[in-house]
Amino acid sequence: MTTQLLDRVLVVDVEATCWEGAPPAGMSPEIIEIGLCELDVPTGERISRRSVLVRPEHSEVSGFCTRLTTLTAEQVAAGVPFAEACALLRREYGARQRVWASWGDYDRRQFERQCAAGEAAYPFGRRHVNAKTLYALAHGFGREPGMAEALAHAGLELEGTHHRGVDDAWNIAGLLAGILRDVRSAAAQVPPGGGA
Repeated sequence: MTTQLLDRVLVVDVEATCWEGAPPAGMSPEIIEIGLCELDVPTGERISRRSVLVRPEHSEVSGFCTRLTTLTAEQVAAGVPFAEACALLRREYGARQRVWASWGDYDRRQFERQCAAGEAAYPFGRRHVNAKTLYALAHGFGREPGMAEALAHAGLELEGTHHRGVDDAWNIAGLLAGILRDVRSAAAQVPPGGGA
């Protein structure tokens, strides 16, 4: 049994190959960028950010994908193989031992799909936080908001380029930090004994 560390949350946002319509024959979405931001739980500070470009093996970066993410075929061709990116997550970020978070379940499912296809060992442990659901619940939304909508709701500026993994991970970590601060603030207001 792997010990889970709760001192940091590894916030992850992936970008994948995509098309305006259906994927071309023989192609399916593949991760081309893994954006990372480490969130220090005790302080609520975002302490690092990184972009890991991943070379797709079975699909190509479309013009639509480049317009959406700003990532070009040439840029991602210089990236690392998916298996190497997963090994990096385990080796440099302790991804198996840390709680990780993403905005929604797309990122988790995409990792699961690519790993199940035999491309790499799944890099994470079992503790995943769906920050999109958590934000909706914490703020009484009747549905899950998009990241940009949540940032506006929280009074935060969208930093960087939307749909770049490294920038989205940074912004998601800011939203998650706000939730942690709110919970701590509310807990501090509860009198000893729970106020019952």
